[in-house]
Amino acid sequence: MNTEIIDAGRDINVGFKVDVSRGTNVDRVSSEWFSRPDDKRYLSLDDLFSSVKGRAECSRTRTVESAAIRVEAHRDDPEKLGLVLPGADEPGAPTHWSFGQLSSLVGAPAAYLRQLPAPLAGINLQYRLTNHRAEQIKTLETGDGRTELRAVTGPDYGRIYDHELVSAVQRIAGNGTGDTRRKVLDWSTGIYNPRVDVTKETTTLYASDRDVFLFLVDDLNPIEAGLLPDGSPDLYFRGFYCWNSEVGAKTLGIASFYLRAVCQNRNLWGVEDFQEITIRHSKYAASRFAHEAAPALSRFAESSPAPFIDGIRAAREKIVARTDEDRQDFLRKRGFSKAETGRIVETVLAEEGRPPESVFDFVQGITAVARSKPQQDARLVMEGKAKALMEKAS
Repeated sequence: MNTEIIDAGRDINVGFKVDVSRGTNVDRVSSEWFSRPDDKRYLSLDDLFSSVKGRAECSRTRTVESAAIRVEAHRDDPEKLGLVLPGADEPGAPTHWSFGQLSSLVGAPAAYLRQLPAPLAGINLQYRLTNHRAEQIKTLETGDGRTELRAVTGPDYGRIYDHELVSAVQRIAGNGTGDTRRKVLDWSTGIYNPRVDVTKETTTLYASDRDVFLFLVDDLNPIEAGLLPDGSPDLYFRGFYCWNSEVGAKTLGIASFYLRAVCQNRNLWGVEDFQEITIRHSKYAASRFAHEAAPALSRFAESSPAPFIDGIRAAREKIVARTDEDRQDFLRKRGFSKAETGRIVETVLAEEGRPPESVFDFVQGITAVARSKPQQDARLVMEGKAKALMEKAS
């Protein structure tokens, strides 16, 4: 599949073709884009930071004895259940998420409790709190007129606030709207034009009561790494996405990569050199974020693309097969079945107009066949083999 792009570094009316049949397909951004309602979408990093920083400033976290928590329910409101924490005058309202966390920590089935009238659910939950063997829990409470219990975790939970991640991104991406090289991009029309305003439809800056997710690309500086079969440049863009949940819904993570295109549904196409780090919210998570994740963002932003380009050039130049027998032998020795071997060779022949010869040819064929795998595990295994081939070639 070819997609037209407008190269912002040259005449804005000059079109180039991007071959997104190469590389891998990543659908993480697409799934986030589909699931976020308008009120969870932000038009700039400044707006996003202000929102998540504001809720953190009116929050507090503390560790309490589980047996000291009192469950309060009223017969006249069978759907309302409150939690009176030590030292509090009024009951706090658990969110759907924190109620599930608390139930899980004390060994009570949240799905069952939610089906009961509040007084009966309160009796069951109070019993489990009183007999909780771990004895302590950590809470995240937000006071805005009425206390809301946003999270309930174990006492060693290492919280990394959402605004800390957004702030780290701001240091390399500014406002995320074009004041630096990394920004929200819009390829929704199929013709890439970086000079468009960010809207609720096109933004990829999200925050909910449970998490944040950000996707940005250096879309003003395409990187040329070789040529396509028709002689046009094989263009890439540097991109990354990252996520976090200060309430324990997911890990903190950062993924960096080079991509060729983003479709209307925000699928990433032609992805190469995908790298990902994740940090669990364990006891020393904040320290790991400061020493690993935040610096990783800066390193990716400041690093030269030369190693990436050199790796592709080396893979293109390394000829490993010149005959059909060589091609069969090369793939079979690397664990591909006879059927997979045939499909890989046929795919390269169809897309390149010639059978595979270089490591790069085989990698592109492998990743193309991997995209057709319906089982995710099988797809990841095949993509892993392709990545190993590229790394060995370079």
